[in-house]
Amino acid sequence: MLDQERKFKLLKALHQRDSAFVIPNPWDAGSARLLSSLGFEALATTSAGYAFSKGKLDSFASLGRGEILENAAEIVQATDLPVIADLEDGFGAAPETCAETILLAGQVGLVGGSIEDATGDPSRPIYDLSHATERVQAAAEAARDQPFLLTARAENYLWERPDLDDTIRRLQAFSAAGADVLYAPGLPHIEAIRTVCAAVDKPVNVVMGLRGQSYSVAELSAAGVRRVSVGGSFARAALGALLRAAEEVKSAGTFGYAAEALSATAIGQLMSQEKRDDRR
Repeated sequence: MLDQERKFKLLKALHQRDSAFVIPNPWDAGSARLLSSLGFEALATTSAGYAFSKGKLDSFASLGRGEILENAAEIVQATDLPVIADLEDGFGAAPETCAETILLAGQVGLVGGSIEDATGDPSRPIYDLSHATERVQAAAEAARDQPFLLTARAENYLWERPDLDDTIRRLQAFSAAGADVLYAPGLPHIEAIRTVCAAVDKPVNVVMGLRGQSYSVAELSAAGVRRVSVGGSFARAALGALLRAAEEVKSAGTFGYAAEALSATAIGQLMSQEKRDDRR
């Protein structure tokens, strides 16, 4: 296994390329093993995918820091790739809480993670810029003490605040506060993505697989993007396959879905071969 410092250096180098790389989002150890086997170079956790696997909503009210970090630790242990985490709002409004979250994330083996400026309160969905920037600064200071790449997220477009100028101002402020990577999920089109990339001085992450128009990795690279994630969309795709299989069995009484399922042998080859030593 690579040590944490080596994983961090590999992750940092990926962001310094002239073209974008894809960082897919597993939601558990099994999906992490599958994605690792396909040649991806790094992985990112997904709070949405994890929430779905636990039968929960993807919301601040539903997910706690302890369970998110426990899930991330299982993913870290399942792969030799660098792993970063969706750390939501840092699990608290205070800058000190964001800093504590970054320190705890490093302790479970993560080499990166994101802090967003959404509050979880529909009546006041986005932190004001000064407070949001203080939160990023505190997280960045905590990240400096360990091999950790900090991503700062501007969430305007996920909360029906389609203000590109404000989004850019926020990303610029987060960069000045010490963020290593910048991310504004939900940008409406390639022109907006290109504008954001041109306006900031740090690598930009863009998420694909959500609502809106889809672009290829090549198109995103040409627009200046350096990292492409898929959020919870792989988890939703897996649930979609489960739903279609179950509906076929329930409505038609047939089992055609099995023709496209991974074989038990193929899955077994991906999974850990470790054996328990406490069986009698």
